[in-house]
Amino acid sequence: MAKSIDRYTYRVTWSEEDQEHVGLCIEFPSLSWLAEDPEQALKGIRQLVQDSVADLLQNNEQVPEPLSLKQFSGKFMVRVPPETHRLLAIEAAESGVSLNRLISSKLHQPRM
Repeated sequence: MAKSIDRYTYRVTWSEEDQEHVGLCIEFPSLSWLAEDPEQALKGIRQLVQDSVADLLQNNEQVPEPLSLKQFSGKFMVRVPPETHRLLAIEAAESGVSLNRLISSKLHQPRM
């Protein structure tokens, strides 16, 4: 079973409120694990996910599909205010690129 839980999307972040690291799994949004160090938070959330998957299987319930296994089309629709649409269209025209290319490049910029 350990191999199957490796495909899930895990994240460890700091919780200022709890003053501990919190382990999360995107496919199981109701689960979290608090620990003093990030390694233990990751280990804890992985164990919790493994236990949850085992419980779901034992009760013949549906197990969430890992995001890593899903197929994505690369297309999605986003609604923005008309003024934002106009400003983006102007920026694209001034840059000599399509609106799609401009938006794609903005979405692909590294996070800080």
